[in-house]
Amino acid sequence: MAALAPALAAWLLLSPRGCGAAADGANGTCRGSARCQPGVLLPVWQPDEPAAGDKAARAIVYFVAMMYLFLGVSIIADRFMASIEVITSREKEITVTKANGETSVGTVRIWNETVSNLTLMALGSSAPEILLSLIEVCGHRFQAGELGPGTIVGSAAFNMFVVIAVCVYAIPAGESRRIKHLRVFFVTASWSIFAYIWLYLILAVITPGVVQVWEAFLTLLFFPACVVFAWAADKRLLFYKYVYKRYRADPRSGIIIGTEAERPPKDLEADGGFPALPEPEPGAASPSPTPEEKELDESRREVIQILKDLKQKHPEKELEQLLDAANYMALVHQQKSRAFYRIQATRLMTGAGNVLKKHAAEAARRSPALPGEDDEDDDEDEACSRIFFEPCLYHCLENCGSVTLAVACQQGLGANQTFYVDFRTEDGSAKAGSDYEYSEGTLIFKPGETRKELAIGIIDDDIFEEDEHFFVRLLNLRVGDAEGMFEADSDDHPKGKLVAPLVATVTILDDDHAGIFGFRERSVRVSECQGHVEVTVVRSSGARGTVMVPFRTVEGTARGGGVDYEDASGELEFRNDETAKTLQVKIVDDEEYEKKENFFIELGTPRWLKRGISALLLAQGDGDRQLSAEEEEARRIADMGKPVLGDNRRLEVVIEESYDFKNTVDKLMKKTNLATVIGTHSWREQFLEAITVSAGDEDDDDEGREERLPSCFDYVMHFLTVFWKVLFACVPPTALLGGWAAFGVSILLLALLTALIGDLAAHFGCTLGLKDSVNAVVFVALGTSIPDTFASRVAALQDPCADASIGNVTGSNAVNVFLGLGLAWSVAAVYWAAQGRPFRVPPGTLAFPVTLFTIFAFLAIGVLLWRRRAPIGGELGGPRAPKVLTAGLFLLLWLLYVLFASLEAYCHIQGF
Repeated sequence: MAALAPALAAWLLLSPRGCGAAADGANGTCRGSARCQPGVLLPVWQPDEPAAGDKAARAIVYFVAMMYLFLGVSIIADRFMASIEVITSREKEITVTKANGETSVGTVRIWNETVSNLTLMALGSSAPEILLSLIEVCGHRFQAGELGPGTIVGSAAFNMFVVIAVCVYAIPAGESRRIKHLRVFFVTASWSIFAYIWLYLILAVITPGVVQVWEAFLTLLFFPACVVFAWAADKRLLFYKYVYKRYRADPRSGIIIGTEAERPPKDLEADGGFPALPEPEPGAASPSPTPEEKELDESRREVIQILKDLKQKHPEKELEQLLDAANYMALVHQQKSRAFYRIQATRLMTGAGNVLKKHAAEAARRSPALPGEDDEDDDEDEACSRIFFEPCLYHCLENCGSVTLAVACQQGLGANQTFYVDFRTEDGSAKAGSDYEYSEGTLIFKPGETRKELAIGIIDDDIFEEDEHFFVRLLNLRVGDAEGMFEADSDDHPKGKLVAPLVATVTILDDDHAGIFGFRERSVRVSECQGHVEVTVVRSSGARGTVMVPFRTVEGTARGGGVDYEDASGELEFRNDETAKTLQVKIVDDEEYEKKENFFIELGTPRWLKRGISALLLAQGDGDRQLSAEEEEARRIADMGKPVLGDNRRLEVVIEESYDFKNTVDKLMKKTNLATVIGTHSWREQFLEAITVSAGDEDDDDEGREERLPSCFDYVMHFLTVFWKVLFACVPPTALLGGWAAFGVSILLLALLTALIGDLAAHFGCTLGLKDSVNAVVFVALGTSIPDTFASRVAALQDPCADASIGNVTGSNAVNVFLGLGLAWSVAAVYWAAQGRPFRVPPGTLAFPVTLFTIFAFLAIGVLLWRRRAPIGGELGGPRAPKVLTAGLFLLLWLLYVLFASLEAYCHIQGF
C-alpha cells in the first residue's frame, strides 16, 4: 500500500484545483515552484527550463540518486548505531552483600535502558530527520523551509501507522506481543502527542506564523523533560509509585515480570510490591535489593535457565561443551536495544548477514584453537619422571604381621634411566620396636618399571590400646644406571623428581576391642552437580566381631524427600577385622547459581551380630539368673570391649553450588554483552566485513547456528552497497575511545549525506513541480523510515515484548519534534532576534498536517490499548482476523493522512 503514495502525488499534480484556488495560484502558494534554487551543496542543473523529456530524465536521475543516498544513510547509520550500542552497553562491577555477610561481584549496565532509548538510541534512529531540518534552516539563510518539518511530521505518521501495521501483521498467527514497560509507553505516547499539539499551538494559536525565542527554546527543553518523566516512570518515582502493578511469573524462565493493573489484587501491596512475606525473626536484617542487584539477578536467572534447558536437551555433554551454544541462545533470547535491531535489519537488508549467527560461527571457529596453549610447558613436564607413594594412607590390624606399601614411578617421555630412592620409617604415636619394626632401605626403578613394594613388620600384643600410627618417608632420589653408577641431574630440567605424597601414614588398628564407630570428619561439603555424597564410617580402637551400625538422614536448611536430597536410612555391616564402610546419599542438582544448605547424617547405637565369648558373657547378664563374682568380673571386662559410638556420630553435609556451573554462568554473563557482537576492534576487521557477503537469514533458531550460503538477493544488495560499505569502513572502530570516536565521525558523515539528500529532494520536487511539504511526506519520509520499518519488524519477531518494536516509535516521534524542530528553530529564532526581526513559519505548511496526525494518533493508541484485552492479549499479533483488521486500519489511517495533507497543500481542501 505504500506504493500508492507516489501515484497519489502524481494525481495531485495533474488534477484541477478546487474552488478558490485561482487567487492562491497567482502567488504560487498552491503549486510547487518549477524553478529550482541552489542547494546547500548541489548547484542547479543547467539549463533552468529544460524540455519535458529532459525534465523526466532529470527527475529519474534525482530519484535514483536520492534512493542510492538513502542506502548510504542506512550503512553509515549502521556504524552510528553500533557506536551508540557500545557506548550505552558500558558496564560496571557491583558488590552484592547477602544477609549472611557473604559478597559476590557482578556486572550491570551503567546506562538506564529508558534513558538510552530516548537519548542516544532515538537520536540514532531519528538523526536523518533531525539533521535535515537543521541543515535546511542553516543552509537557507535561517529561513523556515517545508522539507525538514514536513519530513519530521511525515516520518512520525509513517512510524505511527505503517511501522506498527507491519509489526502487528508480522507476528505468527496465534501469538501476541505485549508492551512490558507500560508506564514508560504511556509517558512517551503522551509526550509524542503533546509535541504535535504544542506545534499547533505555537504556529496557529499563541503567535500565529511566528516562532519566538522562548517558544523555540521551550520546545527544545521539552526533550530533557520527556526523558526525566520517562525515567521517573521506569523507576516508579513520584506519583508513578502509586500506579498499581500486577506480577506474574514468566513460564519459560520463572522470572517475575511486572505489568500495570487497573486495581491491585488482594494479595499484593498497594504500591505494587510482592505479596507480604512472613514476619522475620527479631533482629533479622533483610535489606531490599537495589535495582542493580535485581538486574544482575534477573540476568543470572536467564543464563541459568538457558544452561538447564541445554543440559536437559544434551545430557551427554559437559558444561564447557555447551558454552558456545549457551552463549548463542543467551544472545538470542536476551532483551535487545533499538540500536541492535536497527543494525540487524540493515545488515540483513544489505547482504552483510545475520549478526548473531556470524558471531556464533566465528566463536566456533576460534574455540578449537584454545586448548594446547601450554603445550610447550607440558612437554617439558612430561619428560620428567615422578616418584611418589600410591596410596599414601594405610590401615592394618595389629595381628596382620606386616603391611605392604606401594611406591609408583611415572616414567617421563623417552626416559631410559635407573632411579634410586631411599625410604625409612619414622615414629608417630606408634613406636618402633614395640608397635612396628624399624625399616630403611633403597628402592631401585629400572627403565620401564612403574611400581615397587616395601613391607614393614607389625608387632602384636594382647594389651587393649588406642589406634596408633607411624610414617614412611621417601628421600634422596638419584639417577644412575643398572650397575649403580650415579650421574648428576639438572636442577632446571631434572630427569626425575620426588613429588607429593612423599610420606605414607600407616595406622595400626587394635584388634582387642569391637571398635569405636564414627565419621572421619564433623562436616563435609559437596557440590550439587556431583549427584551424590559419599561418606565413610570408620571403626577405630578395635575390629573384633561383626557389628551393625544404623544410620539416617536428618533435615537442616536443606529439604529431603527429593527437594534438595533423597532421604536415606539403613544399617552398615562391619565384618570381623573390617575397619571402614561407605554410604551414599543422593543429592538433587537444581543448578542454582549460589547455594549453601545443609542436612545431617546420624549414626545409631551399634550392635553385635556375631559376638564370640564376650558377647555370650554380656547376653548372660540380660537374663534373670544371678551371676557369680567370676562371671560378673568377666562380664565387666567384656562390657569394656563392646562396640560404641565415638565423638563424630553426627555428620553435617553442606550442599554448595557447582563451581563449574557457577564459573560457566559467570563466563556467559561476561560474553552476552551485545556490544561485543556488533562492535569492531580494528579497521582490518571493518574492511573484511565490508567486502564479505553473508546470508541474510532472519531465523535465530537455537539449533541452526551455522551460517547458510548467501542468496541471490544477498549478492545483489551487497554489490549495490559495497561502495558505501568500503567507504564507511574508514570510520574509527567502536573499540576506540569507548565508541565516541565512531560516534563523532559517523554523525558528521551522516550530516553530509543528509545535506545531499535534502538538495536532491528539493531538486526532484522542483523538477516535477512538487511542493516540498508533499515531497517530504511522500518520498523523503518514506526513504528515511524504511530502515526503521525493517528494524521494528525484526524486533517484533525476535523480542518477547513489544517495547523494542512499537514502544520506541512514540519516543522517536517526540524526539523528532523536540530535537529536530526545537534545535533548528532555536538557532533561527536567536539569529532573527539578533537582527531585530521575528522568525516566521507559515502555519499552513504544518498546522493542518499536525492536527490531522494528532487526531489519527489518538485513534491508533486507543486501538492498541483495546487490543491488550483478553480476546487478543497484546498490541501485536493475535488471531488472524483482528490482526488483519488492525493492520488494514493503520495503513488506511496513513493513506488518509497523506491524502488529506496533500489535498490541503494543493488547496483542494481548506486548511488553517
